[in-house]
Amino acid sequence: MSRASKLTLAGTSLFAVGTVVMVHFQQKIEKEAMHQGVVRDMEQQRIKKERQLDFEMQKILEEEYKKGQTVRDTTAEIQTKELPNR
Repeated sequence: MSRASKLTLAGTSLFAVGTVVMVHFQQKIEKEAMHQGVVRDMEQQRIKKERQLDFEMQKILEEEYKKGQTVRDTTAEIQTKELPNR
């Protein structure tokens, strides 16, 4: 084999090995990024579930408070008092 053919073979071999190694590392990086997405989604679902439970607890407390209190609309009374003055 001539010197030029040996250099060409070595160069293409190194290029091929380099390409395989780069693709391997890129796949590992993408896999880790995808896994982080799953972890982030699970955390968001956990937070959403906590917020929903807090909302339901607040709703139950509101119902209990409304049972013990009488609430009336005082804005209607204020509006009727203001109308004759005009």
